[in-house]
Amino acid sequence: MSSLFLRDDLRAVPHGVGDVVQLTGDEARHAATVSRLRVGEQTSIGDGRGLVLHGVVTRAEPKLLEIVVEAAVEHPEPRPLVLLVQALAKGDRDELAIQTATELGVSAVLPWQAERSISRWTGPKVAKGIERWSSIVREAAKQSIRPHVPTVGDLVDTGALARSAAEFRMLVLEPTATVRLTEVAGLGEESGVPRAGRTTDAAATATPIALVVGPEGGISPRELERLADAGAEIVRLGDEVLRTSSAGPAALAVLNVALGRW
Repeated sequence: MSSLFLRDDLRAVPHGVGDVVQLTGDEARHAATVSRLRVGEQTSIGDGRGLVLHGVVTRAEPKLLEIVVEAAVEHPEPRPLVLLVQALAKGDRDELAIQTATELGVSAVLPWQAERSISRWTGPKVAKGIERWSSIVREAAKQSIRPHVPTVGDLVDTGALARSAAEFRMLVLEPTATVRLTEVAGLGEESGVPRAGRTTDAAATATPIALVVGPEGGISPRELERLADAGAEIVRLGDEVLRTSSAGPAALAVLNVALGRW
């Protein structure tokens, strides 16, 4: 079974073919005691920013894992970048959303304090929440063998989100919208993004896409109007109304097809 472990400072140590690279701390413990890696098995170590080393395990202990590098691969991040703006939700629904979105290839996630969010991050909860989300996307990236760990942005309110609309092609998911996500013009081939993983100048410079998902009670009419006035496009998926935990991942699946990633 394939496995990926992370070392943030990987680029700062010798990591060419034949070099010995170590893991220590929690990553080594997880490799040895949870994944049960043994000497002679293959595994991978990445830095979460595109560099992945593949090699054979030469030492596997709870406090130390060593591999001899057989290949060092630099993975460019797919373009356009896709950001998930996830409204805070009660329970673990927002966490489920960002976990699955990471597995589906999202580039970044942004926590949104929407008007109808039942969960509220205030004071020390803001830093704690961002730390929690960062841990979730890191573990999900490892599980899905992703070279790039999504970044977690700062908490935004609707005003800040509207002001950032000019930086993205912002697609707001709203069940009452008349335009389906599959009908949105300019995605896939029309935007210059190639099929079958090929790269072009158009793909490299394509405008990032931001998918905006509301909380359990939906996005308020005032918020929809404000985002639309800022240039966002209001779109829907199918006829069903999805939960906040599943809407973003479902939309990402549609985009993965349109962008030729699936």
